[in-house]
Amino acid sequence: MDLAVLYRCEILNDSPPVMSLAEPDSKKWPKSSKMIGAQETSAIVDFHNPCHIITLDKFAPHQFLASHITPPQPRDSYHLIFQMSRQALSYPAVEKHQKKPSTFNHYVQDLSSMPSTNPIFIAVIGAGGVGKCFLSQLRDLTIRRPFPKLNLCYIATSRKALYNDDYSSIDLESAVDILAKSSKTPPSLPDLVAYLTKAPGKAIIVDNTSSQDVADAYPTALKAGISVVTPNKKAFSGPYKLWQDIFQASATSGAKVYHESSVGAGLPVISTLKDLVETGDEITKIEGVFSGTMSFLFNSFAPTSGSGGKWSDEVKKAKELGYTEPDPRDDLNGLDVARKLTILARLAGLPVESPTSFPVESLIPKELESCSSGDEFLEKLPSFDQKMDEKKASAGNKVLRFVGSIDVASKDVKVGLQTFEPSHPIAALKGSDNIISFYTKRYGSNALIVQGAGAGGDVTAMGVTADLIKVIGQIS
Repeated sequence: MDLAVLYRCEILNDSPPVMSLAEPDSKKWPKSSKMIGAQETSAIVDFHNPCHIITLDKFAPHQFLASHITPPQPRDSYHLIFQMSRQALSYPAVEKHQKKPSTFNHYVQDLSSMPSTNPIFIAVIGAGGVGKCFLSQLRDLTIRRPFPKLNLCYIATSRKALYNDDYSSIDLESAVDILAKSSKTPPSLPDLVAYLTKAPGKAIIVDNTSSQDVADAYPTALKAGISVVTPNKKAFSGPYKLWQDIFQASATSGAKVYHESSVGAGLPVISTLKDLVETGDEITKIEGVFSGTMSFLFNSFAPTSGSGGKWSDEVKKAKELGYTEPDPRDDLNGLDVARKLTILARLAGLPVESPTSFPVESLIPKELESCSSGDEFLEKLPSFDQKMDEKKASAGNKVLRFVGSIDVASKDVKVGLQTFEPSHPIAALKGSDNIISFYTKRYGSNALIVQGAGAGGDVTAMGVTADLIKVIGQIS
C-alpha cells in the first residue's frame, strides 16, 4: 500500500511551523506550501516508506491538511495516514482515483468528517467494584485509542472527591489511591454540573453508582449539554416522569445518554432491543433470567439432573461467592429483576410506571422481612427450607426458575417462579448466566436469544466502557 506520511510539525514561539523529518535523506521528496493565516507551512510527503507517525503540537490538523501537496508520481490509489497530536491517531483515507491528479489534496477526504482534536472531560461518580474496573478499562482505552484525549477531571465517592479547578487530568493509574487520601468532599450535584459546564471541552458523567439522588440529576446534566453513561438502573426504572425528563433533555440539548449495563451487565440486551424496535420489528414477548444471583441459586437448588442442595445452604454459598448483595434479601425480594423489566418494557413501548406497578414474587418469608441484618436473615432461613422443597417438588418433572416476562400485546409484566422443561434454554443455564429471549414478528417462534455472564465488575464495566466509546464517537 502506498502511504503519504506527514512528519513532525512544531510551532516555536511566533515562528512558522517547521517540519522535521524521520528520514535523513529528504532531497528526493517534493515540497509545496500554502499560506495558512499569517504563517506559511511546508510539508514533506513520502509515498513509499511505510512510516506513519506525526505529531502536530499546538496546530489544528484541518489547517495543516489545507496545504496542497503534489505527489512525485501519479498513482492509482493513495492512502493517507496521518497521525496527529502527541497521542498519534491513525486516520485512513479510502477514496480511489483512476485519473492523474493535479494536487494531492484531491485525495483528502472531506475535512468535516475528521474527528475533533479537542479533549473530552470525564467525571466519574462511584469508585467501588464497578467503578474501579471501569477506571482500569478507561486507562487501557486511553492507550489503545489515544485520540481524542480523554481527561479524567473528576472522581468521587459518596464521601470524598478529587478534582482540579483548572480541569487538569487526574492520573488514571493512581486515581483511586489519591482519592482515598483526598480531603475534599463531593460538591452538590448542581455544582458538579456547573463545574463540568465550564470545562474547556465536551464533558461526560460516568455514574457507576446505584444512587437515586445522582439519577435524579441526569436531566439537569443533559440539559447543560453533559452526556451521561451509567449502569444505574434507578434512573431508568424509577418514576416514569424521570424517564421522560431524561430522554427529553437529551433530545433537546443533543447530549447523549447510554445505559447498556443497567440490564444484563455487559450483555448487549438494551442495544439489541433498541435495534429491533428502531428497525421496525414488532416485539411480542420478552422473557428470561435477568439476575445472576437467582440464576446461580436455582441452577444449584433445582438442577436439571440430581436433587440439588438445601435452599438456605445455596443462599449462604451465593453470598460467600459474592453473587448476592451484603443483605441477600435485596436479591430475593425480586426488585432487582423488576427494575430491569421496567426498563425493557419501556423500551418496548409500554409506559410502565414503576417496578412496583406489576406483580413481583418475593422469596423472602414474611416472618424474616423484619430481620435487622442479612446475617440474622441467613441464621433463621433454614427454618423455611421445607417450603422451598415443596415448591421444587410441585414442579414434577420440570424445573423451577426465577424469571421475568413481558407480554407486549396484553401489557402483562411479571416477575416470579415458573416451571420449565429440562430441555428449555432457560432451564439449561449454567452458573450465574443470564438469558434474555426476544420474541418478535420477524423472528417468529424462534426467539432472538442473548445469553452470557450477567453479573460481575469487569463485565458490567465493559458495558459502561463500550457506551463511553459510543458517546465519544458521537460528540467528538
